[in-house]
Amino acid sequence: MNGEFRVKRKRIRRFSTYRVLEHWGIILTTMILFATGLCQRFWHLDLSQWFILKLGGIDNVRLIHRYTGLLFSLQLFSNVLVGILGVLRGRWQPSMFITKKDYEDAIHNIRYYFGFENQPAKCDRYDYMEKFEYWTILVGGILMIMTGVILWLPTLVTRILPGEFIPAAKALHSNEAMLIFLLNAVWHIYNSIFSPEAFPLDTSIFTGYISRERMIREHPLEYARMEGVAPEELEKNVPGETQSLKVGVPAK
Repeated sequence: MNGEFRVKRKRIRRFSTYRVLEHWGIILTTMILFATGLCQRFWHLDLSQWFILKLGGIDNVRLIHRYTGLLFSLQLFSNVLVGILGVLRGRWQPSMFITKKDYEDAIHNIRYYFGFENQPAKCDRYDYMEKFEYWTILVGGILMIMTGVILWLPTLVTRILPGEFIPAAKALHSNEAMLIFLLNAVWHIYNSIFSPEAFPLDTSIFTGYISRERMIREHPLEYARMEGVAPEELEKNVPGETQSLKVGVPAK
């Protein structure tokens, strides 16, 4: 039976308060890790030496870096654990896993950018770019934790593993840190601030809310599922404060 579904929300709740606080915590810890880590890698620069002296010397810098790394480790493992428990309990779908559709969406959007498609790919809760960024940082973060433990406790590690693991861990830790730093500085900051869709700032992860217009444009499959309508129906309506969608569901 056809009915008329009234949509009155201008903003959609996208992230919980827990996820907002989690994001703030990760921002703070990664900033501290970048600052205290990069100044050790580029110790010969005047700015690095000034920063190290301001923190009371290299021993204090290393101490701050290591204990902040412990905090980051707890944040990373809690993120994974909460995600796994949420899926197992049926609270949400495993939407961050990479699927065949992500490859198809990437190819579709490349064709769209070159004018071979009329519309961009219709994405679900997370698009392929968000998944790529998440998994890159997650895998890189795990590598940073493993190599950081080796560098923190070299004498203990070499009781079990060959000594060659120490210089290898140092190279991996330093270079992976640069990779994550550049990924955040270039990819993440561009997508969150300078991208035309987000400029001047994507506030959804800070407020927990996303506008209905952006939801329809960037995550139409999720929004259609939330409202119980077909994705094609969303394209027929101009976002506004109160919208009417003609859909094949009972009137509410």
